[in-house]
Amino acid sequence: MAMSAAEIEALIIVGIPDAAVEITDLAGDGNHYAAKVVAASFAGQSRIARTKAVYAALGGRMGDELHALQLTTAIPD
Repeated sequence: MAMSAAEIEALIIVGIPDAAVEITDLAGDGNHYAAKVVAASFAGQSRIARTKAVYAALGGRMGDELHALQLTTAIPD
């Protein structure tokens, strides 16, 4: 079962409460998304650590309910 953009955003915000999240459906099929996640809590973390934090927030749904996620992470300007 595919996930909606709203579900993805909500899961990320629950897992990373200070995150600002933008979700884009890349293919219009509900299976291929891009996410931009900006959070002050990412300060001092590597890109790998940030990616792991987002994946942890998604609770193991990657590869199952969520087929593909192009991920960009950043700290606020």
